[in-house]
Amino acid sequence: MDQVGIAAKEKTDCVWKSPWGAPNKMTSPCSLADVMSEQLAKQLQLDEENLGFSSNVDVNEPLITGDNIDTASDLMLAKMMQMEFDREFDTQLRREEKKLNGESKVSVSFENYRMVHPYDDSDSSEDEVDWQDTCHDPYRPDKPTTTPKKGFVGKGKNITTKHDEVVCGRKNTARMENFAPEVQVGDGVGMDLQLSNQVFNALKQHCYSEQRRSARLHEKKEHSTAEHAVDPKTRLLMYKMVNAGTLESINGCFSTGKESVVFHAKGGSIDDKSVPEECAIKVFKTTLNEFKNRDKYIKDDYRFKDRFSKLNPRKIIRMWAEKEMHNLARMQKAGIPCPEVVILKKHILVMSFIGEKQVPAPKLKEIKLSSEDMKQAYYQVLHMMQQLYQECNLVHADLSEYNMLWHDGKVWLIDVSQSVEPTHPHGLEFLFRDCRNVSSFFQKVGVSEAMNEHELFNAVSGLNITADNEGEFIAKIEALEKMNEDHVQKRGKKAPSYHSDDWGPPMTNSG
Repeated sequence: MDQVGIAAKEKTDCVWKSPWGAPNKMTSPCSLADVMSEQLAKQLQLDEENLGFSSNVDVNEPLITGDNIDTASDLMLAKMMQMEFDREFDTQLRREEKKLNGESKVSVSFENYRMVHPYDDSDSSEDEVDWQDTCHDPYRPDKPTTTPKKGFVGKGKNITTKHDEVVCGRKNTARMENFAPEVQVGDGVGMDLQLSNQVFNALKQHCYSEQRRSARLHEKKEHSTAEHAVDPKTRLLMYKMVNAGTLESINGCFSTGKESVVFHAKGGSIDDKSVPEECAIKVFKTTLNEFKNRDKYIKDDYRFKDRFSKLNPRKIIRMWAEKEMHNLARMQKAGIPCPEVVILKKHILVMSFIGEKQVPAPKLKEIKLSSEDMKQAYYQVLHMMQQLYQECNLVHADLSEYNMLWHDGKVWLIDVSQSVEPTHPHGLEFLFRDCRNVSSFFQKVGVSEAMNEHELFNAVSGLNITADNEGEFIAKIEALEKMNEDHVQKRGKKAPSYHSDDWGPPMTNSG
């Protein structure tokens, strides 16, 4: 018999030769009903046991049970198997959805991925709520119905117009949802809240005002310095100082005021010249609001009067920093204890730090001194006021216990950006205000030698003004300011200041 005949005979006997061992009988195909029958399952189990395989299938329990299920049709069995698979898939999807959402108020639904089928899902727990059930919540309050175009509903006595108090109130409550997202209006519809037109308009106007204010505040923070912070341009100037070696590092802010923010820094060097080990960086705020009432200190100063009218408002702030630099230079030349100027960059003034180990010196207002130290502090302040007026030709114009520091057993003057010369149209008024602040403070802390503001003004300026009351005293000061030429002539007749080493009481003119 030829090879073709042998192959045909082997195919007829349904026996195939295997090169790896004994031939395996080829099983004939059978129906799906035979596959699901118990007899065939038992036969498969016996075959597996004979071949040495273990099975965990319980032959006593059918895969799919049912009383009135016809298993004669292969199509019906396929549908049943598909239903079982869909049920298991939906159960697993529901577990994933519950695990993902957790207790979050915002939930994610996998409804679009579910296998929808007409059979009841008996495996789902009672406490689980399907996504379809939440679409139409019977307890959710309905929004108020709008009034039709004709403007009223009902007839006769039961007519209700759009101006009805209840309808209008509910409509205003619903309109609150149109406010900005940051405005939390709450569940006014569910509470059946009724807002009158007056209240709704007030809330609406308040929301618009808050939005505009928030926009202005954001713009101000972007383009100007704020408290404990600086704008990007100022920050870039400070970084350039560090990169140039003028400063070694900038540590942080230690003082804030109406017009400036002060940072602590470690000094470096400028052109091979050493910079103080500890420096203070005074950054003048670029907000123009702080300078609306302070232009009188600079526009009438003859040193900056011509330049003041030609500059825009932001450049005036640079002039303010320049003014303090020149005033500090005068004070340092006269030997008055004050910060030493290091460098000026636009509206950033670098000075020596008054304090030690990154701790600023306390203000005279904050520190508690003994009666003897406070007495010496008073005589020192009096002497510095005389030096400032006579030698530096300046009036502090904002002298108080808040602008005087106590360091190394003596008083230091700071914040002289507003200082003016006595020839200023309001120079003597500023001096009288300084004298009032100094006299009031030292009398309050118990310095019996402290003079009143009239005596202190005459002791500092050398102008022997006498008056029965304060109003008359101020009137004479204003008269002197108007007669500026006479005032300049009298400045040459001031009493000499006291220069003893023990800060004793200064000498004043008599008669």
